[in-house]
Amino acid sequence: MKNITFLLLSFLLISCEEKVKRFTDNENGSTMIELVPKTIGAIPVPKGYERMSSPVGSFASWLRTVPLKTDKTVYLYNGQLKPNQEAQFVVVNISTGKRDLQQCADVVMRFRAEYLFAEKNYADIAFMDYKGKWYKWQGGDNRHEFDNYLENVFGWCGSASLEKQLIPVADFNKMAAGDVLIQGGFPGHAMLVVDMAVNNQGNKIFMLAQGYQPAQDIHIVINPADEKLSPWYQLTTPGEIITPEWRFKKSSLRTW
Repeated sequence: MKNITFLLLSFLLISCEEKVKRFTDNENGSTMIELVPKTIGAIPVPKGYERMSSPVGSFASWLRTVPLKTDKTVYLYNGQLKPNQEAQFVVVNISTGKRDLQQCADVVMRFRAEYLFAEKNYADIAFMDYKGKWYKWQGGDNRHEFDNYLENVFGWCGSASLEKQLIPVADFNKMAAGDVLIQGGFPGHAMLVVDMAVNNQGNKIFMLAQGYQPAQDIHIVINPADEKLSPWYQLTTPGEIITPEWRFKKSSLRTW
């Protein structure tokens, strides 16, 4: 009986070790997710790369602290499963809300607003609708009212207005974490650059987060064009940026 118990325990230990290895082995240069990454900054970089430095208190630095869920399933605002469960690498642990409001551009605005709110930089929390009307936060650290404010912003602002508000980045190679890929329209789409890394040759890679229609869990997307590099994207990729559910031209890059 003792021998049987020992063999069973040995089998379980070996199985667990293999499971962990499948999630953490980078020997081929491919990016594998650790078993339970807790933040965006905990998602591994490919072999030979390291995260780019970012000043303390910057948007880029804050983005790396954003928490992730242990379950990578994407749910819609109403609790139903998103039909496409192949786009996400991991899911961000930020509420979607109970209404169909926090969609693609709204997610970008949510990230920016949450960062400024955390930094108590309330005066810079402002978003413009398509007609040029500004929605400015004036409630200080009142979290309940801040959530109501965000819902109002999501109702009046979108990809078309955010594209007008943001500043074009003339050189795509000057991308920085916190920048936005956006194509304004009805519908349009927007995705946030949440992290960047570089290797010794100066080659840069980046990672993208998105929401979508209808409102759903925010998620870090896979790279459908390069499974070994996924969820990272090469900055020098020729042509369009191909994401799981949208294609962007390099002229779509914007900053704050």
